[in-house]
Amino acid sequence: MKAGYVKLLFAGTIFTSAFLLFLVQPLIAKQILPWFGGSAAVWSICMVFFQVVLLAGYAYSDAVTRRLSVRMQARLHVSLLLVSLAFLPIVTHARWKPAGSEDPTLWILGLLLGTIGLPYFLLSTTGPLVQSWLARTPFGAQVYRYFSLSNLASLASLLSYPVLIEPHSPLLRQAQGWSWAYAAFVLLCIGTTLYAARQGAAAPAVAALQPDAAAAAKPPGASDYLLWLALPALGSWLLLAITNHITQNVAAIPFLWVLPLSVYLLTFVLCFESDRWYRRAFFLPATAAMLVLCAFGLQDSIGSDVKTALPIYVVGLFVLCMFFHGEMSRMRPAPRYLTRFYLMLSLGGAIGGVTVGLVAPHVLPAYYELGVGLVLSALAGAAVLRGRRFGLAGGMALAACCAVFLALQVRGDTTDAREMTRNFYGTLITLDTRHDDPAQNVRQMYHGSVKHGEQFLAPARRREPTSYYGASSGIGLALAEAPQGPRRVGLIGLGAGTLAVYGRAGDLYRVYEINPQVFALADSEFSFLDDSAAKIERVLGDARLALEREEPQAFDVLAVDAFSGDSVPIHLITAEAMAAYLRHMKPDGVIAFHVTNRFLALAPVVEKIAQAQGLQAVLVHDEAEHNDALRRTDWVLVARNPQSLARESIRRASVAVTPIEGLQPWTDDFNNLFGVLK
Repeated sequence: MKAGYVKLLFAGTIFTSAFLLFLVQPLIAKQILPWFGGSAAVWSICMVFFQVVLLAGYAYSDAVTRRLSVRMQARLHVSLLLVSLAFLPIVTHARWKPAGSEDPTLWILGLLLGTIGLPYFLLSTTGPLVQSWLARTPFGAQVYRYFSLSNLASLASLLSYPVLIEPHSPLLRQAQGWSWAYAAFVLLCIGTTLYAARQGAAAPAVAALQPDAAAAAKPPGASDYLLWLALPALGSWLLLAITNHITQNVAAIPFLWVLPLSVYLLTFVLCFESDRWYRRAFFLPATAAMLVLCAFGLQDSIGSDVKTALPIYVVGLFVLCMFFHGEMSRMRPAPRYLTRFYLMLSLGGAIGGVTVGLVAPHVLPAYYELGVGLVLSALAGAAVLRGRRFGLAGGMALAACCAVFLALQVRGDTTDAREMTRNFYGTLITLDTRHDDPAQNVRQMYHGSVKHGEQFLAPARRREPTSYYGASSGIGLALAEAPQGPRRVGLIGLGAGTLAVYGRAGDLYRVYEINPQVFALADSEFSFLDDSAAKIERVLGDARLALEREEPQAFDVLAVDAFSGDSVPIHLITAEAMAAYLRHMKPDGVIAFHVTNRFLALAPVVEKIAQAQGLQAVLVHDEAEHNDALRRTDWVLVARNPQSLARESIRRASVAVTPIEGLQPWTDDFNNLFGVLK
């Protein structure tokens, strides 16, 4: 085979595997998001799973290249590739739907293992395994450039999904398309494997026979292994920690997680493409400056204002990962140690991901892992530069500076906070805001940067509706116009429990809430539920799954209040969701969707779904200018009966919905948040 075709075969196999590796991540996560309340934590758990399986793939590559001949490697790998086809198509089975009592983290990990475990494992083995075979050919001298190629493919895959694939293809078709592409990859990889078996059966790596490579082929020492482990671990740590920080504490913008991951992959592309991109003379002072600036931002407003925080932390991630991955590239060994090098790199990435994604939510009461990661990054810099003048002392001084800012962040949070809790679904904080006039003092609940309700502390005012739920809001009007007798009201999303103030004697309010800590704080920190004259029923778990299992509830009003946070639960705003809601409504009942959102235009989505099902829909916009305790809101009211929305109070408050060109009714199989970004 000609040299050009050989290079193309190896490069094509590596590129295809990396492209599919990252394409499956958003695809499979989107399939299971509806089963876990649309929580942003689903993405983090999926990321941890992918990092751990990637580690397993790199360990496999290292083991087989060290212990088996190339022919035996080929036989084993071809066999596994053929077996993996049994997992296709990658469509999650309904048996994996949670009942509500399971630990979501363990359930997601088991689901992913049973659905895409072996295909993903084999995709993850391709890079190091094929590169080890390539090193035994005359083209092996530049083998590390293929690692850069694989990261470039990952970056292309990551960016193409929300822009090119998701807006134009239903979810089922995406899964089927990926499955066909994986089958094509299997054929391509089998071809590469068989070629490698024929050409390099027992041959030593060509690159290792070259004089300069042989001189560098001394075995790595213990310090090399430690740095091979620590640097990628910190890169992965900061990737997840900065993603958490900007999506939870800066701006609740969907897709914001794509930006840090793209920057992270770009640094791999640059650092392993060649030595020209990472220059210590520039990146060492830049790294020191960004460490201090990022740490300072954790306890200052510049770190929470989207206009300053987003550039600070995205640029900071780029500079810091250029340092980590640039130093890794400087320490890359001779090709004979290639798979061990990749194994340590992957192990480090998995350690960083597991620490932030799995350990931190159970150990830290809030998002402090970024501050801890910055301190550890400074210490790692001290270790890398310990042989340079002032390197060790400078790194230790930076670590101390970052630790001071972390301490100030913790003190600032705990000084004002009454309660601070954290679990799979994020961080909840309650705090009191006091004014010169005691009658204005309020207690607030926050989920990350999003307020989920507040209550006046003065006994005379604690039954007043506040924030998004005033009498002039869409939900306030819907409840006011409901039948005068005993009413049945459903609430999807509890928050502080504010809507319970509208409860009257004889009413029943049935609350659906996925986060048990929200129930706990609503009881211990607020009195809305206790003060309500209505009977309160509680359902713990995802509302959509619960409503699908329950007998019809005959609601007069159903408030769907789950679209203001960091991760919009799309499964609660699709045609199938609307059908589930209608099954539980009285003929004259009203479904109220809370669509107040700074970054997403959700009112046209609800209107399109309503129109497609022959329902009536109006948008009620409330400026709330008459009451400082209320916030400007948008609610879309939906009903079967036009008369339910024809009341004078609702008509006066209604405004026209601004249409979105080309918008189609969302379904479980086809929806696109990217198309409704404001």
